[in-house]
Amino acid sequence: MSDVVDEGVGALTFEQGAARIEEIVRLLERGDAPLEKSLALFEEGAGLIKLCSKMLDEAEQKIVILQKDANGEPVEEPFDGDL
Repeated sequence: MSDVVDEGVGALTFEQGAARIEEIVRLLERGDAPLEKSLALFEEGAGLIKLCSKMLDEAEQKIVILQKDANGEPVEEPFDGDL
């Protein structure tokens, strides 16, 4: 998985995307943006949420759990989300 997403306006890391989402939420919660600006912010936020969610899904697929086998040797097991 890449920690960077190319979204046309440059590359965003997951952390940058999450920070922009938080900024968008604050702007929308203030309620003083014109309708067109609010819609554009909403659409940008929705796109960023989708991208960040995809990045999290890809990261989860790479996580493995180290466990011991019957002989006490370490064995990698895929992470299924249940611990």
